[in-house]
Amino acid sequence: MVGKLFWQDPYRTTLDTRVVAVDGACVRLADTIFFAFSGGQESDHGTIGGHPVRSADKDGLDIVYTLADGHGLKPGDTVTVAIDGTRRYRLMRLHFAAEMVLQLVYQSVPGIQRIGAHIAPDKARIDFALERNIAELFPVIERRVAELTQQDLPIITAYHDEANQRRYWKVAGFAEMACGGTHPRTTGEIGPLRLKRKNQGKGKERIEITLAESE
Repeated sequence: MVGKLFWQDPYRTTLDTRVVAVDGACVRLADTIFFAFSGGQESDHGTIGGHPVRSADKDGLDIVYTLADGHGLKPGDTVTVAIDGTRRYRLMRLHFAAEMVLQLVYQSVPGIQRIGAHIAPDKARIDFALERNIAELFPVIERRVAELTQQDLPIITAYHDEANQRRYWKVAGFAEMACGGTHPRTTGEIGPLRLKRKNQGKGKERIEITLAESE
């Protein structure tokens, strides 16, 4: 089972590790900093041993990386894993931005159901089952997000079930949530946000979240 060092240090962008298994184009590593798509957060982009990673997929508690055919790697080889650090940092910030917004929606509309989410490096989205215009909540959400970022509060991440690699984040005085993604150290790193409402059909509302600096 691969050691997921992206949880220990999500800012790290290079790692020397060892190939433990090869099956055609697919390789498994002893340790990794290369996040695989999970919880709506897109996979990292980068290379293993200089070979571009075409996909990163969870396999139980392990991760399988698909490279191009003919990569030539063998079990026991030492390789350098390198990821796009700028992309990772935007994913981290947008991921936590989306989770702040999600928690504030939960607090504003008890019992509301989240029906989808996706975090990309340009924007995040969350879909809800709701019969009214979700933009009615934006003034409260935007005010609370601004307060949380200005307070620059620590974002604590840890296991609540280490054997099954189940993790959570917590911001004291705000919220706690089960999550296995990558997160920045503090709420202050998120910065100002922009929220946009999209109606996805009857009873379906979407919030799109972007970092203000990208507009």
